[in-house]
Amino acid sequence: MYYRFLLLATLLVAFGCKNEGCELPDGIANVPVTVQIERLEKPFFDANSPQDVAAFLKANPLFAEKYLQAGNQPPDSPLLTSLYDMATNPALDSLAQQASQRFGDMEEEQQQLENAFKVVKFHYPEFYVPEVKTFVTGLGTMGNDLFVSDSLLVFGLDYFIGKSASYRPQVYDYILSRYEREKMVPAAMLLLSDRYNRTNVSERTLLAEMLNIGKAYYFVETVLPCTADSAIISYTSQQIADVNRNEGRIWAHFIEKSLLYEKAPFVVNKYVGERPNTPEIDPTAPGRIGAWVGWQIVRKYMERNPEVTLPELMADTDYRKIFNQSKYKPERRR
Repeated sequence: MYYRFLLLATLLVAFGCKNEGCELPDGIANVPVTVQIERLEKPFFDANSPQDVAAFLKANPLFAEKYLQAGNQPPDSPLLTSLYDMATNPALDSLAQQASQRFGDMEEEQQQLENAFKVVKFHYPEFYVPEVKTFVTGLGTMGNDLFVSDSLLVFGLDYFIGKSASYRPQVYDYILSRYEREKMVPAAMLLLSDRYNRTNVSERTLLAEMLNIGKAYYFVETVLPCTADSAIISYTSQQIADVNRNEGRIWAHFIEKSLLYEKAPFVVNKYVGERPNTPEIDPTAPGRIGAWVGWQIVRKYMERNPEVTLPELMADTDYRKIFNQSKYKPERRR
């Protein structure tokens, strides 16, 4: 079971670490988890022959099979020749050097992952800590931006170098803004949440979609308690400030238009799908605003029901119950 991801996720919180809840409780901090991030781009781009590439694949069988989809290859394999051509491509090598300069030893990401996996393993004791690798993909030529499976997590670092990169992903600007270093680990945890987030496929209302995504964001903030909301949902700090300030007005739109139990895919997608903005509410309202509202509903539900565990929340598909018990009703400011 695996997932591939092309990143299509209060004012104080928007600007950095939350003041409260940043430190893991002793019961979680003591969970035995160790993470080592292995940088595979260097040995790959050091290859001097197709045989060197073959040796690289043999030395990294899990990565080769799951990420590169290149298992055992015969010596004359066209795939080996193709990979060698990429390993010796000056433009890709330049990206690899820029990734090395941008990410250094990745101590910050290593600590983020270690803490996140401690939280996951505390709540899900059967969780197996995956191997963590990095790679330079040629912006999709040899792999995805992120890959998460039961046994392997890979960061395609060239996607996340940032504005200083020689080459950047060919996506719309509002999606391009998600390819920033501080959003990389939260995006990986959002992918990981898919493993635990139960959904009711027969329930296709807007409310159900909002809460499904809201549960996923709540999972990320639980396993990464020091992460800003802006990095989790990939809004700008200004957008986070604006939606918090206008929460009542945003909610009023959903109620006044009787949208919560709307099932028409076109309408549902307006509020949870990929868009640069949501002009139905306001031209400045960010896209995926329904996902943000769903997150706030889930937060209220968990705040009012502290006995509910993370696994219980993630397994719950009674969307009306979650909504009703949240008593979510933000005031509309004048």
